Amino acid sequence: MKLLYWLDEWTQLPHAEQQKQVPFTGGDLLGDVYVKYHIIDASKPLLFTFSPAGTNYQEHDLTDDFSPWAYKLAKKQDVNIIAFQHLGISNWFRHRNLLFFIEQLAPLIGGFKERLGYGLSRGGFAVGAFANLLKLDKVLLFHPVSTKNKEKAPWDDRSSTDIAQKFDWAGDYHDVDLGQAKGYIIYDPTNRIDRAHAKRYSQLTHLRVFGMGHSVHATYLNKFGFYKDVAVDFIRHQQVDIAQFRQQTKTLRFKEDYYRRLNKANKGSAHRLALLSTAHNILIDEKAEHLQEQKEAVDVQPLIDIAIKHQEAHPKDAIKLLEVAQQLSPDDPLIEHKLKQLK
Repeated sequence: MKLLYWLDEWTQLPHAEQQKQVPFTGGDLLGDVYVKYHIIDASKPLLFTFSPAGTNYQEHDLTDDFSPWAYKLAKKQDVNIIAFQHLGISNWFRHRNLLFFIEQLAPLIGGFKERLGYGLSRGGFAVGAFANLLKLDKVLLFHPVSTKNKEKAPWDDRSSTDIAQKFDWAGDYHDVDLGQAKGYIIYDPTNRIDRAHAKRYSQLTHLRVFGMGHSVHATYLNKFGFYKDVAVDFIRHQQVDIAQFRQQTKTLRFKEDYYRRLNKANKGSAHRLALLSTAHNILIDEKAEHLQEQKEAVDVQPLIDIAIKHQEAHPKDAIKLLEVAQQLSPDDPLIEHKLKQLK
């Protein structure tokens, strides 16, 4: 465990001496989890990431160029990164080697400027479970699982819960334990299981995205840069611009093919289709209100002025401009009057 030995010595040095020994990059296998790290400066934040479900990497995939989930993204933001990648499909970061490593790591990272955590779903569970141990300051979680302990989350009846019962859900680090960490949890309130898990993260700021679903939509949302944009904002500034986030999600959800594509992606699941239908119906009134607000906010006067200025030399163009203005402001009497004159 090269990182532990190196940190033990490095953290004792003055900052100027520390900087002579960085960047320090490497990786270790911790049972069924691979950790890769890139340390550059104790005066910058240290980010911990844990991979979500959806991959089936094996030990033979761990080449020198292999990058765990979110590792490259973090490096681009110029922060310190320790990224954990699970191996295999059914893996909930429960291996004793991993737990021992994190327990040994925790006392060595107090000198970093700020300690951050970022994870989706299963990775969000790990961030929440180890947050207090690692003394994380801030976290960003997308639809995290809080635990697979059936007594604490009896409503989580997904197939993944039964599969996960081969692990210990009563021992150390099996449940959300945020300590003093603050931050954000992002989830779809129409998904009853995600909503129930989210309630167990009461100290975080809740950001709701209707229709986002759980994990299965990640690839589609990534095409719009949804996860990346929010994560970059968090990593760079240690906070999320909530106003910008809400505008981004509103724009995303108002795209014409948003629900069409999500419905197509989930055509084999009546449960998910029902959730999407609920979210879509909620959005109908909101979208109509939004469009009306947009129409009221549009200033069509410049279009009218140009049309009037060029109506004699280019009457057809003037009519087209006025017709566009009328679409934006259908109740404007001046536009209607000028169209009647030109036609």
